[in-house]
Amino acid sequence: MLPLWDANPHRRPPVMTATLIAANTAVFAYQVWLARAGCLEPFVLEHALVPRRLVAGWDDGAQWLTVFTHLFVHGGLAHVLGNCWFLWIFGRNVEDRLGPFRFLCLYLLAGAAAATLQVVITLDSPVPMIGASGAISGVLGAYLLLFPTAWIYTLVPWIVPIVPVPAFVFLILWFVIQAFNGLGALLGGRPAGGVAWWAHAGGFVAGLWLVRWAKNAGWVRRR
Repeated sequence: MLPLWDANPHRRPPVMTATLIAANTAVFAYQVWLARAGCLEPFVLEHALVPRRLVAGWDDGAQWLTVFTHLFVHGGLAHVLGNCWFLWIFGRNVEDRLGPFRFLCLYLLAGAAAATLQVVITLDSPVPMIGASGAISGVLGAYLLLFPTAWIYTLVPWIVPIVPVPAFVFLILWFVIQAFNGLGALLGGRPAGGVAWWAHAGGFVAGLWLVRWAKNAGWVRRR
C-alpha cells in the first residue's frame, strides 16, 4: 500500500519536515556525485551503522556517531524517495502538534532506538545499515497515537486505484508487516532482502512511546 495524501489539515508550515527532506536529498545528491567520482563506497562505509563494527568498537565515539549519520545515507533513488514521501505524508501533522524542535528530537531518538534494536538482534552482522526508515517509522508511530482516525488516501494495487483508509488500519497493518518480515528474517538467520525490518518495528514503538511521554509532559500542542 502506498499512501498518497492524508485528509488531516495542519495549521503551521512543516519547517522541520521540509528541512529533514532537504537534508536527506542533499546527502543523496552528494552520494551521486561521489559515485560518479568512483569514491562512494568509503563514504557509505564510514557513515553506515554496522552492528559488528559498533559492538567491537563500543568505546569509539566515531562508531556511536553512526547511530545518527546512517539516517541520512541511502542506497538508491527509490530508497530516498520512498522515505522522503512517507516523511512528507505523516511528518507534517506530527510536527504541527509537537513543534519543530520536539519533532526533530522525536525523529532522531526514534532513529537511534530503531538502530539499537536492530543491532541487539543482529549483533554479529557485517551488513551496513543505512537509511532514514527507522526514524520515519517513529513518525508513523507518533501519527498513530495522535491521529488514529485520520483518513489516509492509499493506492492499493490489484484492488482499486485509491482507497481512503483510517490511519489506525493503515499503520497497524504496516507495523504487522514489518514485525512479520522481521520474524522471518530472524528465523532465517539473515536480513530478508537486506531490509532492517526490526529497525522499522523498533522505531515505530519508540515513536508511540515518545509521543505518549510528550503528551503526559504537556508538550503536545492542542489542535
